[in-house]
Amino acid sequence: MGRQIALQCALYGLTVLLYDVDLKVLGGARKQIENYLEQFNHLEQFAKADPSATLERIQLTIDPKEAAQCDLISESVPEDPVLKRNVFKQFGRLCPQHTVFTTNSSSLVPSMFADSSGRADRLAALHFHQPIWISNVVDVMPHAGTSPQVLDAVEGFARRIGQIPIRLQKESYGYVFNAMLNALNREAITLVANGITSVENVDRAWMGIMKMPIGPFGILDGVGLETVWHITSYWAGQLGDVQLEKNAQFLKTYLDAGKLGLKSGEGFYRYPDPAYQQPNFLTQPEDD
Repeated sequence: MGRQIALQCALYGLTVLLYDVDLKVLGGARKQIENYLEQFNHLEQFAKADPSATLERIQLTIDPKEAAQCDLISESVPEDPVLKRNVFKQFGRLCPQHTVFTTNSSSLVPSMFADSSGRADRLAALHFHQPIWISNVVDVMPHAGTSPQVLDAVEGFARRIGQIPIRLQKESYGYVFNAMLNALNREAITLVANGITSVENVDRAWMGIMKMPIGPFGILDGVGLETVWHITSYWAGQLGDVQLEKNAQFLKTYLDAGKLGLKSGEGFYRYPDPAYQQPNFLTQPEDD
């Protein structure tokens, strides 16, 4: 998601610093961004853009001091509250006082990181959906201490980069779309983790009845199974939910096998050309 956010900002003329602790990861990010420019060149905002100029606006760095020299920080690290707190604490020390902090968390709320940031009034959630140039709706969610002026600025930034902001009046762990999607995903994983049916059949049911081009497990591959596992495992521990713990253990078998979803080339499906995109997916029989 950080890669997509960086590209979206660059497409709209903004200069971006893409930061990671691993130079190899940044190299992969650059390659993925180049692939996005080619893959989505049929979309108007891509067609209008000069690919070379767009790429030049995205600078890569492993130096946090360099990354800190920004007007807005968008955090997209994994759904680990301890990791997120550490990131905000680090940049809270390094960034200028005017810098606004946003979290792209899909399940955690900004009050969890407010004190760590050292600038609680200038922190809010700005949660994107992917691919962000198509699913261009963002949740703008404050915590109790977020400044109204900062919230207006975050909303304006979202519009500046071609997004449709939905402002929440208070914190909610599921945000808006994800509150609905998480319920679907939980039940989908439960069906398979409990041995009731297969990944493919769950997706066939959703796609065939709702007439959708993708099912819950195809969606989860796009989200990334590491992220899905982090969310599931975290809430299993927080709630003491036995079924969520079983779901987390089921997901962990994929991570242990290196199957992280779309980004690794295999998750619940193999990529490119996953089975659910094949013409006969809905009607083909299950393998014995």
